[in-house]
Amino acid sequence: MAEGTAVMDAREAAAKRITRAPLVTNNRSMAWISDHVASCTEKSAPKWWWIAFTISASLAMVSLLCIGYLISTGVGVWGLNHPVGWAWDITNFVFWIGIGHAGTLISAILFLTRQKWRTSINRAAEAMTLFAVVCAGIFPAIHVGRIWMVWFLAPVPNSNAIWQNFRSPLLWDVFAVSTYFTVSVLFWYTGLVPDLATLRDRATNKLRKFFYGIAALGWRGGNRQWKHYEMAYLILAGLSTPLVLSVHSVVSFDFATSVIPGWHTTIFPPYFVAGAIFGGFAMVLTIMLPARAIFGLHDLITDDHVDKMCKIILLTGSIVGYAYAMEFFIAWYGGNLYEQYAFINRATGPYWWAYWS
Repeated sequence: MAEGTAVMDAREAAAKRITRAPLVTNNRSMAWISDHVASCTEKSAPKWWWIAFTISASLAMVSLLCIGYLISTGVGVWGLNHPVGWAWDITNFVFWIGIGHAGTLISAILFLTRQKWRTSINRAAEAMTLFAVVCAGIFPAIHVGRIWMVWFLAPVPNSNAIWQNFRSPLLWDVFAVSTYFTVSVLFWYTGLVPDLATLRDRATNKLRKFFYGIAALGWRGGNRQWKHYEMAYLILAGLSTPLVLSVHSVVSFDFATSVIPGWHTTIFPPYFVAGAIFGGFAMVLTIMLPARAIFGLHDLITDDHVDKMCKIILLTGSIVGYAYAMEFFIAWYGGNLYEQYAFINRATGPYWWAYWS
């Protein structure tokens, strides 16, 4: 009897040690969660929101003016010339497509591994992914200079009998980004359907109720609908997971397939993927922490969520740091003087401050 009691005490002690932090704090009910989240869209926009929107819209107009100046003047305004094959365009393209990886990673890979803590942050991360991919898609289009010729990037039959060069990384980018954007939109919208139905049922304005009803696709929450919904979501998660790894690997080929010293290396695909996840999760935190404070979402986006995301950032940041060190080691070990000069100049040359910062 004493042995059985000791075993039970040991099991209870072990259970206490592995108790997981709650996904929602303060024992909030499902009704409270629905009311609190839906209220963010149902309330009138405050004055500070209009101020922030005006500033953002003004910056967007400035970007359109800059694009117009670029098209009318030429891509030389980016510093693009014969020695510099890639300039401001590739920098922005890699940045935007990189931070867009976090949404798919949170939604797809964490869903397949049954990480339930993703549910508090996946929707915002997916929305960030869509906007990031849209911004990334601008740069391959405008960097060709003659933007009215950009449709030649797609393999579309034309009267000039011009066919794309499938050995060009630029064409690989077109396929990778377009595929990633399409799957991300489907994945984001599929996950949003039950939420849109909730907003439809809560709407008091007839016009809003009408548009929410169209977007919800007649969702009623029946067993049959949930069965097909979960299967579709699982399939899209399975399609999205390899895209997280492949899209930024394809983007890295823009550099790796060239013969420029410091770029012609096989370390780029895993290096770029780790950097994309690193930057993407950092951007999600940058967006989510102010949103949590502004909308009072502390019970939904808990410190445990932030802690888990920081662990992923620490892991991927360590991988990126390892890749930085290996680049210098490979340049030294390979004995290529041109490659050694490229890395030494990067760390100690005129732009050393940009490298170390």
